[in-house]
Amino acid sequence: MNWYGMKAIYYFEMARTWRTLMQSIASPVLSTSLYFVVFGSAIGSRMGDIDGISYGAFIIPGLVMLSLLSQSISNASFGIFFPKFSGTIYEVLSAPVSPFEIVVGYVGAAATKSIVLGLITLATARIFVDYSIVHPLWMLAFLVLTSVTFSLFGFMIGIWADDFQKLQIIPLMIITPLTFLGGAFYSISMLPEPWQSLTLFNPVVYLISGFRWSFYGVADVGIGVSLAMTGLFLALCMAGTYWIFKTGYRIKS
Repeated sequence: MNWYGMKAIYYFEMARTWRTLMQSIASPVLSTSLYFVVFGSAIGSRMGDIDGISYGAFIIPGLVMLSLLSQSISNASFGIFFPKFSGTIYEVLSAPVSPFEIVVGYVGAAATKSIVLGLITLATARIFVDYSIVHPLWMLAFLVLTSVTFSLFGFMIGIWADDFQKLQIIPLMIITPLTFLGGAFYSISMLPEPWQSLTLFNPVVYLISGFRWSFYGVADVGIGVSLAMTGLFLALCMAGTYWIFKTGYRIKS
């Protein structure tokens, strides 16, 4: 195991975050804070409780997950796309670093950024809304698992994309709509049929539901199902990343 090479990639990516602190940390936190002001304080104060939870507190897991998914994908995709775009990826590929170590370096840095951002967002939410965390260890577990999973997904997007526009297609046109339709701002039990059943085909539902359960002990689907679906998506992303390095798809040509 080339720990030095793996740490070099990790530290380089983390250093890029501190060089672009406003874009990497401040901007996402500010955007999420606006959601808390509008939906949590302004609209939430005029709405009733959902499952015995105030609306402002109810949407916190969904908003954190919205930020977590988008930032995990964005950090990981740009992290691998830029060296591929500039040609410096060949220096990494020719170095005595295995594909596993490359992935751990890039994905580990992207996941770390997302976890830090998620924790800062939760701390910021406390300013606007009073909330509790019933299962803090499970909350951290979902935070880490989701960050790693979608950082892997973003890594694959960065390999697939051949221009800057493609980096934004999947996050903006697929992930963000699925998050809004996945119960970030409501419980799917509030939907009429057949929309309630159709929503269960949205994988983001299981992420938000499991994360919300860790806060308040209530969920739209069982916690076991949420963990299983998250684990399945993680396995698919790992398999996709393995295939990319095995075939050299858009990374060696």
